[in-house]
Amino acid sequence: MKYTRCGDLDIPVMSMGCWGIGGGFMWGDQDKGVAIKTIHAALDAGVTLFDTAEGYNDGVSESTLGEALSGRRSEALIATKVSPSHFGPGEIIAACESSLARLQTDYIDLYQLHWPSDAPVEQIDEQITALLESGKIRNFGVCNFGVKNLNELLKKRTCVTNQLAYSLVWRAIEYEVLPLCRENGIGVLTYSTLLHGLLSGRYRSADEVPVDRARTRHFSGEREKARHGEEGCEKLLFSALDEIRKIAGDEYSMKDLALLWATAKPGITSVIFGARTPEHVAENVALAESTLPQELIAALDDATEALKKYFGTNIDMWQSPGRSA
Repeated sequence: MKYTRCGDLDIPVMSMGCWGIGGGFMWGDQDKGVAIKTIHAALDAGVTLFDTAEGYNDGVSESTLGEALSGRRSEALIATKVSPSHFGPGEIIAACESSLARLQTDYIDLYQLHWPSDAPVEQIDEQITALLESGKIRNFGVCNFGVKNLNELLKKRTCVTNQLAYSLVWRAIEYEVLPLCRENGIGVLTYSTLLHGLLSGRYRSADEVPVDRARTRHFSGEREKARHGEEGCEKLLFSALDEIRKIAGDEYSMKDLALLWATAKPGITSVIFGARTPEHVAENVALAESTLPQELIAALDDATEALKKYFGTNIDMWQSPGRSA
């Protein structure tokens, strides 16, 4: 496993996302025993960063992670997030205390603002400073922050990471946000790098995609759970997926191509993969020491360039106008 230094953290090139282990919305039932074995398998494989949030299934993800790390806390880096509904005076500190209790720990390695909000930067900074000085959090990061959000924050304080949606079929951060993060030495953690399974190749048409996973701006705004009100680009999306499938051929799986492509991109610190079984961990970790030939990276860029241009600079996959500025 390769690691990159961010703040005082050595972040692995592959990190484990823990939304799925909480079950519930979009994920369905999850056996807690299997979830704990999955986390242990990741630790044993050198995956040290585990990303969760207070909002993932009402804290169940945090609680499961905390239980799994009991007795192994020193081996892991915990990254969790506070929801923007808790950015008010004193609320970030209270939310952090609740997360600490669920996680069964007295410190969080990376505490992140989950989405931007209208809360004054000074109000946020005061609480983050208090949490850092108390040792309850070791490092401060953000999630889904666009250029305007990030520049406003940087006037007051820096952050060690920005967690962003990024995949072969969602490249909006390449225009502005990724260059700004690189310029300021901010690590980038990517999520939805398989776009809820679409880049695993399991779906051949938009109508095969479950309603909970057909909410992004790729899909028609008339679909049941969509809230963006746009036409979507379903034909363009599945045309790109077909091209990726052809590029993969017999040598790669689509999933492996998608993950390796993301890890190869300049400025990307870690790709957060989802795993709900130890077997999922093994499949993803096997890629950690692999690299893609430059000609394949170029071919994948070309195959998804039309999608990149279609979406432009709005980095919010679910809403238009976006919540990130």
